[in-house]
Amino acid sequence: MFQPMLPEVPSVHPSELDPTSPVPEGSVLLDVREQDEWDAGHAPGAVHIPLSDLPARFAELDAESPVLVVCHSGGRSARATQWLNEAAGFEATNLEGGILAWQSAGLPVER
Repeated sequence: MFQPMLPEVPSVHPSELDPTSPVPEGSVLLDVREQDEWDAGHAPGAVHIPLSDLPARFAELDAESPVLVVCHSGGRSARATQWLNEAAGFEATNLEGGILAWQSAGLPVER
């Protein structure tokens, strides 16, 4: 089935992040995966708001702080990044490859 392409969103690959402090100071790491995915492992310090809850809960985020958005492999986080930037006025960046790429880059995960 044909899936329309999302407009390009600002993105960064985990390999480009500082391994000693992967989330830039003053930024928020937003995990938009479902609860079971979160429970299986997530980045330390991440804020958990599933994508389906984001429109109702985005006010829980500081609109003045840059947001780095992560999901499982990068698709949902790209949609969340687009929505946060265009509809909610945030400065959001998609984490390319999601938590899979985060782990492959050797960045920490907690349960």
